[in-house]
Amino acid sequence: MRYKDKIVLITGSGSGIGKAAAIAFSKEGGTIVVSDINEKNGLETVLEIKSNAGKASFFKADVSDHNMVENLMKFIVEKYGRLDVAINNAGVGGDFAKITDLTIESWNKTMSVNSSGVFYCVKNQIPIMLKQGGGVILNTSSIAGIRGLPNATAYSASKHAVIGITKTVAMEYAKNNIRVNAICPVFTVTPMFDPEAMDKLKSGISDKLKANIPMKRFADVMEQVNSMLWLCSSEASFITGQAISVDGGITA
Repeated sequence: MRYKDKIVLITGSGSGIGKAAAIAFSKEGGTIVVSDINEKNGLETVLEIKSNAGKASFFKADVSDHNMVENLMKFIVEKYGRLDVAINNAGVGGDFAKITDLTIESWNKTMSVNSSGVFYCVKNQIPIMLKQGGGVILNTSSIAGIRGLPNATAYSASKHAVIGITKTVAMEYAKNNIRVNAICPVFTVTPMFDPEAMDKLKSGISDKLKANIPMKRFADVMEQVNSMLWLCSSEASFITGQAISVDGGITA
C-alpha cells in the first residue's frame, strides 16, 4: 500500500504499460486518474480498477493539445485537490523509415505527442506540486532516448527530448521536494509491440531484435511497471534527474 491516499495520474493508460501501471498503482492504494486519447480503452481501465475495489476516474486528453492538458490538470485539482504522482506515459511509435523517407507530417506528429506532450504535462503539473509542497513526476522515455535507433529518427529524437526535459526540470525543482525521473524501456510486449504480429509482417524480425538484448528476450510489462512503482515511491526518495534503463542490458 505504498500509494495509499495518493492521487496518481497516468497518461496513456488505456492500454499497454500505462494500463498495467494504472492497475498496479491502484492495487497499492492509489486513486488513479486514467487519461487517454482513446475513451473506450480508458473507461475499460477504470472499470477494471473499480471491479477490483480500486478508485479511479477517467479524463480524455490528447497530450499534444496544450488546452486539453490544462483541462486535465484543472479536473484533477477540482476533483481531488492535489496531485501526488504524475506518470507521463502517453506516446506513439511513429513511422519507421530512413530520415530521407520520413515525412514532415510524421516527424511533427511523433514530436508533438512524445516531446511536446511531456513538456505540456510537466509544465502544468509543477505548479500543482509546488503549491502542495512536493510530488513525483515520472516520464516514459525509451532506450531510443539513450542511443540511436536506425529507421526511427523521429521516435529516437522525441525520446531523447524526454530525458532532456526530465534532467533539467529535476535540477530546477529538487529543492522544492519534487522528484523527476524517466524510465527507458526496451522492447516490451504490449499491444503496441506485438512480436507475433511483427513476424507476420517480416519473418524472423522478433528473433533478430531479441538477439541484440543480452538477456535474449523481450521485457514483460510488469518488469517495467515494478520499476515505476519503486521509482515513484518513498523508497526512491533520493533519486531524481535519472533516466533508468529497464532493458535487459542492451544499453550496457
